Amino acid sequence: MKNRILTGITTSGTPHLGNYFGAIKPSLELAKKSSDSFFFLADYHSIIKVNNPQEVTSSIENIALAWLSSGLDTKNSYFYKQSDIREILELSWVLHCVTAKGLMNRAHAYKALKENNSDDKGVNMGLFSYPILMSADILMFNSTHVPVGPDQLQHLEMTRDIALRFNHIFGDTFEIPEAVINNDDPIPGIDGRKMSKSYNNVIPLLCDEKTLKKSIMKIVTNSLEPGVPKDHTNCNVFSLYMNFASDQEIEEFKDDYANGISWGDAKNKLFDKANETLLPIREKYFDLREQKDLVNDHLSDGAKKVRPLAREFIEVIRSKIGIS
Repeated sequence: MKNRILTGITTSGTPHLGNYFGAIKPSLELAKKSSDSFFFLADYHSIIKVNNPQEVTSSIENIALAWLSSGLDTKNSYFYKQSDIREILELSWVLHCVTAKGLMNRAHAYKALKENNSDDKGVNMGLFSYPILMSADILMFNSTHVPVGPDQLQHLEMTRDIALRFNHIFGDTFEIPEAVINNDDPIPGIDGRKMSKSYNNVIPLLCDEKTLKKSIMKIVTNSLEPGVPKDHTNCNVFSLYMNFASDQEIEEFKDDYANGISWGDAKNKLFDKANETLLPIREKYFDLREQKDLVNDHLSDGAKKVRPLAREFIEVIRSKIGIS
């Protein structure tokens, strides 16, 4: 079996630094070492939380442009929308039928809502069974390696459990995928929590210089004044800086903290490094955005490459379960 990676981003909201460092950048680097690479837009996942069709449509385009602006080579990879591959939804139902409810009860997202809603109020079936659709995304193409952040590791473990259960019942069918951990810690948002559209605490990836600086200046810090030594080990500004800077620059920034750098100067230093790194991505984004039908053309070509693989494998699965 080839070394085959797969990763996707949910199309809800604007691409942000958490998407870039948590999924896009490490996945593109991993793709260089893999035989096959699959990158997809998880648009069916988005409707679990987003009920605005225009927001989903806009997010599809922006996240596609984020991948392309960051260097995705669509000629040597598979790039597609989840919704263009209908076999994924068919596989999702098949996997539903071999997945224990108890496994879904343990999902972090469901448990978090359950804590505040003992009667399951506000919990839709999409959120409850989200890990099964994610499993279908992964297993549809027999992915061997899946880049994930620490917060997504549980979903990959569930995928492995579901695949093993299916294989036990119907015979060897699915590869058992391995997780590739992108970062030891989630990328922090401006409020210190994991950067997430759900928390409204993101720093946009594809924004102009002014918006980038404005977002960075909103990062929450403590009230220590200039000249007072500061602890870099639990600081959102420092944590973000580490993603952009070299080892030497990180050590120098540590010294700045020990010498009592002001929060304004620390944020400006983060902005300078972030702006330097993101400038080529931003320029490419503004260029690609002006090319009419570019995204649709890439996704249409990608679907044409992916569909035959999905159709062939779903026939194998149908045969295994006695449906033809």
